[in-house]
Amino acid sequence: MSNILVVAPHPDDETLGCGGAILRHVAQGDSVHWCIVTAMTSAAGYAADRIAARAATIETVAKHYNFTDVHELGFPAAELDQLPRAEVVAGFSDVVSKVTPERIYLPHPADTHSDHRVSFEAAASCTKWFRYNSIKQVLAYETLSETGFGIDPSMDAFRANYYIDISDHLAGKVTATGLYGDEFAPPPVSAKRGWCPRAGGVARR
Repeated sequence: MSNILVVAPHPDDETLGCGGAILRHVAQGDSVHWCIVTAMTSAAGYAADRIAARAATIETVAKHYNFTDVHELGFPAAELDQLPRAEVVAGFSDVVSKVTPERIYLPHPADTHSDHRVSFEAAASCTKWFRYNSIKQVLAYETLSETGFGIDPSMDAFRANYYIDISDHLAGKVTATGLYGDEFAPPPVSAKRGWCPRAGGVARR
């Protein structure tokens, strides 16, 4: 049994990016932890009913995947790049130290959404073997609508070089997308409900 940490800048990124892999890990008996980086807050202008709905969705999705634990860092959504980087890194460091994962799934560093890029950079800084020596593998997943929209010429485009067979878990991934309801819109904004990108990732080491 292995400890697995899945980093999601926002709830639904884990499903689009590596939902099938999550289900496969759980089926294999691995301990899978879900780290949600950002949150809706009243201070950011979100209504109480929307915040409550998001919390209910997180609970439902967590039960669907049978996560060992859910770690919510609670940073403000769409404002991650405005926070002191040390604060964000410290949040990830606490989670990695508690979970002691062998494998970590991260968003791709060239994603167009700043929350995704900051999440990758901050979490990647917590994968140094001499400080977090449980980690054996770091994979970056593809989040359609964020990974595909990246146009920064200084960043490498997503090129999958690591694949996971999720044939036995594809239906479960499709079900998970449906749990997010209105989070999914017609292309090119995001994926239609029930549509799944390819399973894979970029091996960082």
